[in-house]
Amino acid sequence: MDVSGVLSALVAGTAVGALGRLFLPGHQHIGVLWTLVAGIAAALVGSLLAAASGVGDGAGGDWLEFLVQVVLAGIAVAGLDRWLRASL
Repeated sequence: MDVSGVLSALVAGTAVGALGRLFLPGHQHIGVLWTLVAGIAAALVGSLLAAASGVGDGAGGDWLEFLVQVVLAGIAVAGLDRWLRASL
């Protein structure tokens, strides 16, 4: 992966993580770095799921792929929040 690929993954991960966090009710006790990690992981897994199911290609598939990524980011942020609260 080249530098532009890494930068686009960081930007996409930030956006997906922030949107996933935005849709969760209440306050999450995780920082920006954990949100970024959750967003990047969700973007990667969501893209892999969309490619495996054939959803990401063609008419409107990008929106469905993005929705899957945001939902996965919300799940990841909620899981990290619970995990970090339990470890304190």
